[in-house]
Amino acid sequence: FAQITAEESEDELPSREERGDARLSEQDAAEGNNKGAVTEETKGDGQGDGEEAEQLDQTPMLSNKPRKKKKKRKTKKTSAGETLEDNDLEDIDSLLEKIEDTNGLLQQTQSGIIADSRPLLYIEHRNLNPENELKRYFGARAVLGDQRQRQRQCVRGTWLTTPQSTWPRYTRTGIVMELLDTKGGVQYFTFEHHRKYQEVQLKFLENVETMDPNSVVPLLQALEPYHVDSLLLLSDVCRMQEDQEMARELVEQALYSLECSFHPLFSLTSGTCRLDYRRPENRSFFLALFKHLILLEKRGCPRTALEFCKLILSLDPENDPLCVLLLIDFLSLRAREYTFLTRMFQEVESHRNLSQLPNFAFSVPLAYFFLSQQEERSELEQSQAREKAAQLIQLALIMFPSVLMPLLDHCSVQPDARVASHSFFGLNAQISQPPALNQLTSLYVGRTHSLWKDPAVMAWLEPNVHEVLRMVDARDPLVEESEHKRKTLYQSAPRNIYRHIILSEVKEAMAALPLEVTSQPVMGYDPLPPLDSIVSYTRPERTNRPSNESTLSLFFRSLLPNFNLQGDIRHERDEEAGAGQDLNQGVNRLMAAMRDMLANIQFQEPPRDDNPEGDGDWD
Repeated sequence: FAQITAEESEDELPSREERGDARLSEQDAAEGNNKGAVTEETKGDGQGDGEEAEQLDQTPMLSNKPRKKKKKRKTKKTSAGETLEDNDLEDIDSLLEKIEDTNGLLQQTQSGIIADSRPLLYIEHRNLNPENELKRYFGARAVLGDQRQRQRQCVRGTWLTTPQSTWPRYTRTGIVMELLDTKGGVQYFTFEHHRKYQEVQLKFLENVETMDPNSVVPLLQALEPYHVDSLLLLSDVCRMQEDQEMARELVEQALYSLECSFHPLFSLTSGTCRLDYRRPENRSFFLALFKHLILLEKRGCPRTALEFCKLILSLDPENDPLCVLLLIDFLSLRAREYTFLTRMFQEVESHRNLSQLPNFAFSVPLAYFFLSQQEERSELEQSQAREKAAQLIQLALIMFPSVLMPLLDHCSVQPDARVASHSFFGLNAQISQPPALNQLTSLYVGRTHSLWKDPAVMAWLEPNVHEVLRMVDARDPLVEESEHKRKTLYQSAPRNIYRHIILSEVKEAMAALPLEVTSQPVMGYDPLPPLDSIVSYTRPERTNRPSNESTLSLFFRSLLPNFNLQGDIRHERDEEAGAGQDLNQGVNRLMAAMRDMLANIQFQEPPRDDNPEGDGDWD
């Protein structure tokens, strides 16, 4: 940009002096048109226009409007006869390629050069808006409708969401973001709750224990309309009731509330801002982003969902508390960002062992296969991608043989006799694998099986499966080595994988969760909190402790949430004389509760045969 700006500054100074001249030579007109073309093209770029506008404003003798008119006049003169030379055109093209290279406009035409010019988790603001993606699919008129004619509200501009006119008026909620530390160019932030917000949060926790979502609504109406955890909880309720639009709007309100409290130094695109998931105040932001990207993917905006997935990973790339690495490959394939997925695998594999995750082991060769099908690539690039895809899919089938048969079953594909009868891909491969590996494979198959239904993909997969069986029959050492890895590396899954499975709600993976996870209560606003949480404030202890209840009382409470054996009995140690009467009252309540339970039980009568002779279809 420095070279281009310097040339423009030198070239436009004489054009300012020539503005008073009525007569211009044809040679000067051609040169001016050439330089004006460079200026116009560079201004059409996304990020360059802002920087050049600032530099032009700082030059007191330059003005944008007169120069635009002059360029139009000169363009008309040169349109009749082309006076640009080939060398000048080559210079213009080279300059434009440099500008587009910097801004990332050419993403897949020259993947080897352009992809390396940006950080891996580079985030663009325009990709965080789902309307931009929908406009590319359906056009601006179909997406915006009559919104262009409406007057914009005077609301605070945000990147994560677009505030709606129907939302409550935003006021300071009591959430602030503070800068904790800066180490090695990385900034560590945290959200903090003021006393007012802490009181609302404690009230929310009390209402959640009633297991009644309706108790949260008055909290939003009376106390805090932008209470984040309440909005996320109600969003889950709306999603379970198939009200996807309301669920999405509630999550967006939560994100809007959190973004309005960002620290001035907190940046979404820099990739150097960190949040610690161990702090409860920060978890709401992680969970809101995750729920938002899930809803975006279901809405048909995988490119926007991928950008949010990269944002979550950039907040804590080392620990990955929501384990979005299990999801980012699926979103990359859905968004057709094959180059990003292959580049991520190449750069991260060395220190994160992504090939040991079934989703990367199978998705990366699938991405290479799709790259080999792109007609705009040269034959050499297509053949290299095809060879890489075959090599990686064979390694994946050897390492994770239990994926093939469930994947074919979900795709409604019947394997041939050799594959179906071979023990390597048989039922024993699924039974013998560790439980942690079973959870990962079930999650991948349940989530991404739709990407494998393409007949071209199945035609590519078949010869690679037969090649793997040939290696197994030949007793290749790689087969035995992979079996040893499966037995030693997947003994138990970390807590973030369980948290990811619960939030994803993939039924195949939910069914594979261990008993220690399913037996404990899981709250949607904070699923499986870290064991080493950093708690800044706690709620006071409750006066009525459920630990004093008997086992029988806890049993009936699980059946009837409104049942209370102790009822309104006053727990006073000095009232020993009324112990017998209290016991009788408790028994009476128990009997009344049992009568209500039995009265509500309805037995379904067996179907009556109104036509005893039948229709004659059965023997």
